[in-house]
Amino acid sequence: MDNQKPGLFGIEYSNRDFAQRETWGKNQFNSSFPAALSSYLSSKGLDNIYLHLGNDLKVKHGLISTEKLYGASPLSSDIFYAFESPYMPYQQLLLGHLPRVDLVTQLKSSGQALKPIEIKLTALPDNSTCGFLENKFGTEIVIRPDTIVYLACSIAINFKDTQDLLRTLIGNEFENISDWTDGRIVWQYIPKMIVAIDKVVLSIIDVQEPLVMQPIWKTAGKSPILSKNCLDVFVWSNLAFVQLFLDVARGELKEGENKVTRQVRTIIWLFKMLYDFSKNGQMNHHKIIDELSYNTKNDKAFAVSGRITQPYMACIELEKPRITKDEIKQIIIGGGQNLLSPERRFDAIIYNSPELF
Repeated sequence: MDNQKPGLFGIEYSNRDFAQRETWGKNQFNSSFPAALSSYLSSKGLDNIYLHLGNDLKVKHGLISTEKLYGASPLSSDIFYAFESPYMPYQQLLLGHLPRVDLVTQLKSSGQALKPIEIKLTALPDNSTCGFLENKFGTEIVIRPDTIVYLACSIAINFKDTQDLLRTLIGNEFENISDWTDGRIVWQYIPKMIVAIDKVVLSIIDVQEPLVMQPIWKTAGKSPILSKNCLDVFVWSNLAFVQLFLDVARGELKEGENKVTRQVRTIIWLFKMLYDFSKNGQMNHHKIIDELSYNTKNDKAFAVSGRITQPYMACIELEKPRITKDEIKQIIIGGGQNLLSPERRFDAIIYNSPELF
């Protein structure tokens, strides 16, 4: 790669031109920088931290190489980064328009789509944990409805030729729901939905796939100063991610909150998509998300604070990320930092830290 041109480590072929200032806007930077960060980890012989689900339905820690995450070596000249693109292998599972995902890796030679990856660049600590000791710092995750569509597709594709098996796992107790848009009716079925989702998840636990890439950037507490060890990458498998919001909803049910919160609604969305797929071989995600809103806005599926994510993510890498701030100049290259629009905290910090370069 020509180092004189603004760019990001390892991203040689993509649908973004890093010589253009608009490519460094906050929305693009938040997905392209993480893609480069994971490639950079790989170049150092390091793997991403992998949060995946065990047979006991508990989230476990492992490692996943960037090559496995991307479906090809990130340093190969045959990998193409298609940002904000639809992952076409999922199109046949859906009625209507397939939403876009943050990154689709492809083979440049054949155009074959390899992996769909949703990217969440998150600050550590968040507001809910910045007052804690460092080993209790956590990071907030905000999830879009489109991510739930990809989550449903990543599960449903395993039953493309065995819909009857999916129907059996789900059971027929849900035929009695007379009006899916009535939260009071659907509420009574939430515990059964959770049991059904767990059954489905257990049946495909050996083929769980990475889905959500969550790079972290760490500051000194609430200050805008980057920690010396400030960057790392966590990756959630599709099934570990399901468990995250199932666990939150279980807690809410236990507390007897008789209302459809965002987390509970996300369970209804995911369940209904899988339920419809088991019956029709396709799901109408637009209709499900539009009609099953339960008086809550649809701009996001759900958000969980660092207090909630911390126990899942806790490890030495969360406390002391492996990439230092001195290495940022090897990830953002060719003066790319000068094209950043400092709207977001991470961009702003780099923009305002000329000494890093």
